[in-house]
Amino acid sequence: MARKQQEKSKQTKEELINSAEELFGINGYMATTVAEITTHAGYSKGSFYRHWVSKDKLFLEIVENKLTAYRNSRDQRLDKAKSLAEVMHIIWDFLEVIVEDDNWAKVFLEFTVYASRIQELRDDLSLSQYRLSEKVFANLVRKFIETDYPPEKLGAFNTVLFEGFMVQNALKTGFVSLKDVRETAISLALANGLKKINS
Repeated sequence: MARKQQEKSKQTKEELINSAEELFGINGYMATTVAEITTHAGYSKGSFYRHWVSKDKLFLEIVENKLTAYRNSRDQRLDKAKSLAEVMHIIWDFLEVIVEDDNWAKVFLEFTVYASRIQELRDDLSLSQYRLSEKVFANLVRKFIETDYPPEKLGAFNTVLFEGFMVQNALKTGFVSLKDVRETAISLALANGLKKINS
Protein backbone atom coordinates (compact mmCIF):
# COMPACT_ATOMS: atom_id res chain seq x y z
CA MET A 1 0.00 0.00 0.00
CA ALA A 2 2.78 2.44 0.98
CA ARG A 3 4.59 1.75 -2.30
CA LYS A 4 1.47 2.58 -4.34
CA GLN A 5 1.10 5.83 -2.41
CA GLN A 6 4.75 6.70 -3.09
CA GLU A 7 4.31 6.01 -6.81
CA LYS A 8 1.13 8.10 -6.90
CA SER A 9 2.88 10.93 -5.03
CA LYS A 10 5.80 10.80 -7.48
CA GLN A 11 3.40 10.87 -10.46
CA THR A 12 1.50 13.82 -8.98
CA LYS A 13 4.75 15.71 -8.44
CA GLU A 14 5.93 15.04 -12.00
CA GLU A 15 2.59 16.17 -13.44
CA LEU A 16 2.67 19.37 -11.37
CA ILE A 17 6.24 20.07 -12.53
CA ASN A 18 5.24 19.51 -16.17
CA SER A 19 2.24 21.79 -15.73
CA ALA A 20 4.38 24.51 -14.15
CA GLU A 21 7.04 24.31 -16.87
CA GLU A 22 4.40 24.61 -19.57
CA LEU A 23 2.62 27.55 -17.94
CA PHE A 24 5.86 29.37 -17.05
CA GLY A 25 6.87 29.07 -20.71
CA ILE A 26 3.55 30.47 -21.93
CA ASN A 27 2.76 33.13 -19.31
CA GLY A 28 6.06 33.79 -17.55
CA TYR A 29 6.98 33.13 -13.95
CA MET A 30 5.24 36.02 -12.21
CA ALA A 31 1.95 35.71 -14.09
CA THR A 32 1.58 32.00 -13.32
CA THR A 33 -0.15 31.15 -10.03
CA VAL A 34 -0.13 27.99 -7.95
CA ALA A 35 -3.88 27.70 -8.60
CA GLU A 36 -3.30 27.75 -12.36
CA ILE A 37 -0.55 25.14 -12.09
CA THR A 38 -2.73 22.78 -10.04
CA THR A 39 -5.87 23.30 -12.14
CA HIS A 40 -3.92 22.76 -15.36
CA ALA A 41 -2.49 19.51 -13.94
CA GLY A 42 -5.88 18.40 -12.56
CA TYR A 43 -4.98 18.54 -8.85
CA SER A 44 -5.91 20.54 -5.78
CA LYS A 45 -3.70 23.21 -4.23
CA GLY A 46 -3.20 20.82 -1.31
CA SER A 47 -1.38 18.44 -3.66
CA PHE A 48 0.99 21.25 -4.57
CA TYR A 49 1.77 22.16 -0.96
CA ARG A 50 2.49 18.53 -0.06
CA HIS A 51 5.56 18.84 -2.31
CA TRP A 52 6.65 22.49 -2.08
CA VAL A 53 6.23 25.34 0.38
CA SER A 54 6.01 27.89 -2.44
CA LYS A 55 6.07 28.46 -6.18
CA ASP A 56 9.66 29.73 -5.72
CA LYS A 57 10.82 26.38 -4.34
CA LEU A 58 9.09 24.54 -7.19
CA PHE A 59 10.89 26.77 -9.68
CA LEU A 60 14.26 26.14 -8.04
CA GLU A 61 13.65 22.39 -8.26
CA ILE A 62 12.87 22.73 -11.98
CA VAL A 63 16.08 24.73 -12.49
CA GLU A 64 18.11 22.12 -10.63
CA ASN A 65 16.57 19.28 -12.67
CA LYS A 66 17.27 21.03 -15.97
CA LEU A 67 20.85 21.92 -15.08
CA THR A 68 21.54 18.41 -13.78
CA ALA A 69 20.49 16.96 -17.13
CA TYR A 70 22.63 19.50 -19.03
CA ARG A 71 25.62 18.90 -16.73
CA ASN A 72 25.52 15.12 -17.03
CA SER A 73 26.14 15.43 -20.75
CA ARG A 74 28.80 18.12 -20.23
CA ASP A 75 30.68 16.24 -17.50
CA GLN A 76 31.17 13.11 -19.61
CA ARG A 77 33.02 15.26 -22.15
CA LEU A 78 34.96 17.22 -19.52
CA ASP A 79 36.43 14.01 -18.11
CA LYS A 80 38.22 13.51 -21.44
CA ALA A 81 39.37 17.14 -21.95
CA LYS A 82 43.11 17.71 -22.33
CA SER A 83 43.45 21.50 -22.65
CA LEU A 84 41.98 24.81 -21.53
CA ALA A 85 40.68 25.45 -25.04
CA GLU A 86 38.86 22.11 -25.08
CA VAL A 87 37.33 22.71 -21.64
CA MET A 88 36.17 26.19 -22.68
CA HIS A 89 34.48 24.83 -25.81
CA ILE A 90 32.72 22.14 -23.77
CA ILE A 91 31.50 24.73 -21.23
CA TRP A 92 30.19 26.99 -24.00
CA ASP A 93 28.50 24.04 -25.75
CA PHE A 94 26.70 23.49 -22.43
CA LEU A 95 25.75 27.18 -22.16
CA GLU A 96 24.47 27.22 -25.76
CA VAL A 97 22.06 24.37 -24.96
CA ILE A 98 20.58 26.56 -22.22
CA VAL A 99 20.17 29.53 -24.60
CA GLU A 100 18.57 27.34 -27.27
CA ASP A 101 15.70 26.64 -24.87
CA ASP A 102 14.48 30.19 -25.56
CA ASN A 103 11.32 30.15 -23.46
CA TRP A 104 13.11 28.67 -20.51
CA ALA A 105 16.00 31.17 -20.74
CA LYS A 106 13.49 34.05 -20.56
CA VAL A 107 11.65 32.55 -17.60
CA PHE A 108 14.95 32.00 -15.78
CA LEU A 109 15.92 35.63 -16.37
CA GLU A 110 12.54 36.78 -15.08
CA PHE A 111 12.96 34.66 -11.96
CA THR A 112 16.53 35.93 -11.45
CA VAL A 113 15.39 39.57 -11.48
CA TYR A 114 12.53 38.73 -9.10
CA ALA A 115 14.86 36.76 -6.79
CA SER A 116 17.38 39.62 -6.67
CA ARG A 117 15.06 41.45 -4.24
CA ILE A 118 14.65 38.51 -1.84
CA GLN A 119 17.72 37.59 0.24
CA GLU A 120 16.80 33.91 0.68
CA LEU A 121 16.28 33.44 -3.07
CA ARG A 122 19.46 35.38 -3.87
CA ASP A 123 21.32 33.01 -1.57
CA ASP A 124 19.66 30.02 -3.24
CA LEU A 125 20.58 31.22 -6.74
CA SER A 126 24.22 31.62 -5.75
CA LEU A 127 24.42 27.87 -5.09
CA SER A 128 26.15 25.80 -7.75
CA GLN A 129 23.17 23.59 -8.53
CA TYR A 130 21.28 26.62 -9.90
CA ARG A 131 23.89 28.34 -12.07
CA LEU A 132 27.42 28.20 -13.45
CA SER A 133 28.99 29.99 -10.50
CA GLU A 134 32.52 31.36 -10.40
CA LYS A 135 33.51 28.52 -8.06
CA VAL A 136 32.10 25.79 -10.32
CA PHE A 137 33.76 27.36 -13.37
CA ALA A 138 37.07 27.68 -11.52
CA ASN A 139 36.98 23.99 -10.58
CA LEU A 140 36.35 23.01 -14.22
CA VAL A 141 39.32 24.98 -15.61
CA ARG A 142 41.77 25.10 -12.67
CA LYS A 143 44.08 22.24 -13.70
CA PHE A 144 44.50 23.75 -17.17
CA ILE A 145 45.45 27.27 -16.01
CA GLU A 146 49.18 27.83 -16.54
CA THR A 147 49.40 31.37 -15.10
CA ASP A 148 48.62 32.92 -11.73
CA TYR A 149 45.41 34.41 -13.13
CA PRO A 150 42.57 33.48 -10.71
CA PRO A 151 40.28 30.88 -12.30
CA GLU A 152 37.39 32.39 -10.26
CA LYS A 153 37.91 35.66 -12.13
CA LEU A 154 37.71 33.82 -15.45
CA GLY A 155 34.50 32.25 -14.16
CA ALA A 156 33.10 35.64 -13.20
CA PHE A 157 33.87 37.07 -16.65
CA ASN A 158 32.26 34.09 -18.38
CA THR A 159 29.17 34.36 -16.20
CA VAL A 160 28.87 38.09 -16.92
CA LEU A 161 29.26 37.51 -20.66
CA PHE A 162 26.76 34.66 -20.69
CA GLU A 163 24.12 36.29 -18.51
CA GLY A 164 24.56 39.61 -20.34
CA PHE A 165 23.96 37.82 -23.61
CA MET A 166 20.83 36.19 -22.19
CA VAL A 167 19.43 39.64 -21.35
CA GLN A 168 20.30 40.98 -24.80
CA ASN A 169 18.81 37.89 -26.42
CA ALA A 170 15.57 38.23 -24.42
CA LEU A 171 15.31 41.87 -25.56
CA LYS A 172 16.03 40.79 -29.16
CA THR A 173 18.63 43.51 -29.74
CA GLY A 174 20.48 41.11 -32.04
CA PHE A 175 23.67 43.16 -32.35
CA VAL A 176 25.95 40.58 -30.74
CA SER A 177 25.54 36.88 -31.50
CA LEU A 178 26.12 33.98 -29.14
CA LYS A 179 29.03 33.03 -31.39
CA ASP A 180 30.60 36.47 -30.76
CA VAL A 181 30.19 36.09 -26.99
CA ARG A 182 31.54 32.54 -27.05
CA GLU A 183 34.63 33.55 -29.05
CA THR A 184 35.28 36.50 -26.73
CA ALA A 185 34.97 34.34 -23.62
CA ILE A 186 37.29 31.65 -24.97
CA SER A 187 39.85 34.21 -26.19
CA LEU A 188 39.80 35.90 -22.78
CA ALA A 189 40.36 32.58 -21.00
CA LEU A 190 43.23 31.53 -23.26
CA ALA A 191 44.91 34.97 -23.15
CA ASN A 192 44.87 35.03 -19.35
CA GLY A 193 45.17 31.35 -18.51
CA LEU A 194 47.96 30.19 -20.78
CA LYS A 195 51.61 31.20 -20.66
CA LYS A 196 52.78 33.34 -23.56
CA ILE A 197 55.23 31.68 -25.88
CA ASN A 198 58.15 34.02 -26.65
CA SER A 199 58.96 34.18 -30.32
